[in-house]
Amino acid sequence: MSISPIHFFQRSFPSANMVLLQGRQPILVDTGFGSDISETEELLREAGVAPENLSLIVNTHYHSDHVGGNYTLQTNYRIPIAAHRWEGEMINSRDREACSAEWLQQPVEPYMVNRMLSDGDELDAGGVPIQVIHTPGHTLGHISLYAPDQQILIAGDLFHQNDVGWINVFREGSGAMQRSLISLDRLATLPIRRAYSGHGPAIEAPSVSIDNARRRLEKWLQTPEKVAWHGCKRIFAYTLMIVDGIYEEEISEYLMACDWFHDFSRHAFKTEPHHFVTPLLEEMLRSGAAVRTDDGRYVAGAPYTSPRAEWSPTLPLPRQWPDVEKISPQL
Repeated sequence: MSISPIHFFQRSFPSANMVLLQGRQPILVDTGFGSDISETEELLREAGVAPENLSLIVNTHYHSDHVGGNYTLQTNYRIPIAAHRWEGEMINSRDREACSAEWLQQPVEPYMVNRMLSDGDELDAGGVPIQVIHTPGHTLGHISLYAPDQQILIAGDLFHQNDVGWINVFREGSGAMQRSLISLDRLATLPIRRAYSGHGPAIEAPSVSIDNARRRLEKWLQTPEKVAWHGCKRIFAYTLMIVDGIYEEEISEYLMACDWFHDFSRHAFKTEPHHFVTPLLEEMLRSGAAVRTDDGRYVAGAPYTSPRAEWSPTLPLPRQWPDVEKISPQL
């Protein structure tokens, strides 16, 4: 039996899933969260590809759980990185909105984008051709990758098996849901045998998941408050993962320092931030997005791997990153 040239790594939070295109010039799609870089390297070696033998890294989008390993892989092994040009240009100019890292308070180590991608571009891992499809919605520069020979789709965070990527209207614009719907409609025209999303298991019935995602987004267009709850719960749950829980008495002070919390409370729920702390905590517990431990900490309800002790959750923000010329020579 032949071995598939496309290797899927399902990963636990805080890392997103990865996909290895295992041709003569291996390409890695997404690199996980920064604190999981040792596991990222080990997964590659177990799959038979040493990190230094990668020909390219491709990011589906620039959120921290998808690009966190970029820094180490680029600086240690001189691996070039490709991303949609809209996000790549933001990264390389050190735009304060890059990765939404400042707004989300999610740490990302500095990197540069060496190859700017556009819709319709083609990549080749050496016998494994891949098509680049611009699928905005979750972010403006979000891309999906399609392997026509295998009829496999790498969907990033556009949709998951039983969920959709959260919609950030505060950074991606009020039309983000409509863009997601258009992206789903476009993918629905492809012959897809299997799909790999950024979170969760491989999707064996992609058309079903795409249809379910479309129906959910269409309902959200009529109930925008549900979009807001979906987003803020995921942001806060992810925070609880990367800091490994927050004591109840410290939560209010933490939230009041978060831009995302202020935007959701004031603009989505029409209330002052200090009035939204308790409703958010109650909803986190009710939905299972968080649990309260016996010692009074709120921790994420989903399984996750705590970042190792030496990992810093307070890395410099993109606007404080060194210029691209100082972190990596031209590759």
